[in-house]
Amino acid sequence: MIDWGQWHNEPIAADLIILAGWFYAILAGPLRDRLAPGERWPAGRVLRFLSGLVLLYVAVASPLDRIGGLYLFSAHVGLQLVILYPAAALVLSGIPPWMIDPWVARSPFRLACLRLAVHPVVAGAVFVATTTVWYVPRLFEGALQSEALHGLEHGLFLAAAVLFWWPLISPSRALPPIGFGSRLIYLFCLEVALTAVFSYILMADHPMYPTYVLAPRLIAGLDPLNDQVLGGFLLSGGSSLVLVGALGVTFLRWAKKSGAWT
Repeated sequence: MIDWGQWHNEPIAADLIILAGWFYAILAGPLRDRLAPGERWPAGRVLRFLSGLVLLYVAVASPLDRIGGLYLFSAHVGLQLVILYPAAALVLSGIPPWMIDPWVARSPFRLACLRLAVHPVVAGAVFVATTTVWYVPRLFEGALQSEALHGLEHGLFLAAAVLFWWPLISPSRALPPIGFGSRLIYLFCLEVALTAVFSYILMADHPMYPTYVLAPRLIAGLDPLNDQVLGGFLLSGGSSLVLVGALGVTFLRWAKKSGAWT
């Protein structure tokens, strides 16, 4: 069934995560004085970045990934939520400005392309499209059967998640976060769009993914349809929890900054 000692289920993804941690450590450590003379060791950012990588590793290379890929749709959804929200947010917020801005600003064309990519309309549309398209049964099943497609799915989810978070918590001075009012509109529109999109999974009256219909039951009483409903609830409820929570935090920070609450 599940080998709990196997923590390298997707070798390419796992190796890329380890490589990202090594590259970050080189930039933040030995190369810091050359890239950003006078900058102190970014301890808080390092902790966030490495924590994000740990979550990514758990989501794509741990035995939990096999449970989600072979047995439980709800487990699959839960791991994708880890990629979309805490992992991506920690990785992005863990990058110091001096590590990204020189590369961003070096080329006017690159800066213009990235400014377009992280515009809230574009970033939000890519995020909604990515998290929607991959739940189309044919594509979802294809990713479960193909390691290459499964790896592509993980990569696109992470990229879309970084775009989603960028307008809110960008570490870049060249491409800073949007204003508080714009953040509220951005988050509200995403909440509406995602709720409409995920409702078809939550409300489906039949199992849509054959892999989970044929899979052995790991949890007694959790049949394929109930597992799918649970996954839809996690997808919709988890996303709403993050988005509504971000709305609340944004509103409080805006009020505090404006002096409405002292």
